[in-house]
Amino acid sequence: MDKIKIGIIGLSFGQWIVNDIVKNDATAYFTVAGVYDLNAERVAYVAKTYGVKAFGSLRDMLAAEDIEVIGLFTAPSGRAELIDQILDSGRDVITTKPFELDAGKAEAVLQKARRMGRKIMLNSPSPLPPPDLQQIMKWAGDYKLGKIIACRCDTWASYREKPDESWYDDAELCPVAPIFRLGIYLINDIVRLFGKASAVQVLQSRVFTRRPTPDNAQLGILFESGAIANVFASFCVEDGQYYKNAATLNFERGTITRNTGPVTREQTLHESVLSLVTLDSDKKPVVKHVTVAGSTEQYPWDAFYRILRGEIDIPQETDFAIVEAIRIVNAMVRAGKSGRSEAL
Repeated sequence: MDKIKIGIIGLSFGQWIVNDIVKNDATAYFTVAGVYDLNAERVAYVAKTYGVKAFGSLRDMLAAEDIEVIGLFTAPSGRAELIDQILDSGRDVITTKPFELDAGKAEAVLQKARRMGRKIMLNSPSPLPPPDLQQIMKWAGDYKLGKIIACRCDTWASYREKPDESWYDDAELCPVAPIFRLGIYLINDIVRLFGKASAVQVLQSRVFTRRPTPDNAQLGILFESGAIANVFASFCVEDGQYYKNAATLNFERGTITRNTGPVTREQTLHESVLSLVTLDSDKKPVVKHVTVAGSTEQYPWDAFYRILRGEIDIPQETDFAIVEAIRIVNAMVRAGKSGRSEAL
């Protein structure tokens, strides 16, 4: 396979991506052609640890002729402006959630990429719906479940974090922290199923963390269709489940659940357990269970590779999902400050 040469920018989180490319899932598709971060010591450490080239500036990396695509893993605030520079250098971009803090800037840079014929790809929302969402959509169609009515989503882990002067400590850069850091996956999934939102409400608290940002939060979303979604995210729960990511989806004529029972760390990382309950045409119960490979949090390196090699394209609906999720986050910021329901 003709591997794609990628340059990694932002190594606080990006070093884990370097590890994934050098040692794990992405090895077959990508090779690290260089790394850069504002922290020179971090650049030196990652370059030495993984045996990759260190760059001294963003300009130097973007001037390197052998780098085909940029992996951008800086903090979300201002990321659209960096992506704009990368697009102007003639390169596609792989980045991460949350995409941006400003919905307008996010939409503008996505439109620019479309006009230029360039690609911007995230782990969430991924370029294509992940396998579990595809299965949910298939069941909804096959069993004629009708209009989606509501969902309750949960995600949690056990963090006892201390302040480290990172963007995680800043309530402006990391608003309603558990939702913004963990619950964003669920928001991205919800938008693909529910469409446009109209208002949000927020509850948040700080139970254990020493950071100045909250560690326990709940987001309520009202959609234009009348559907209602709730996302609970917490850094306070230690129950042996690694990054719990559960959802109950109610339709007119059925209910679908994802990972609502106990799941192991390996399950959470590599598969989703889905269940369907509905009635057939004779009003007899129909119950289905399926385990789907892959999870929302994973980086779909195979899809990234195929898109960059021109084998498949990114649907326009993916851009909508990215921007709408940020619009929800923008309203969430206002609701977190006001304590009231905030319109989008």
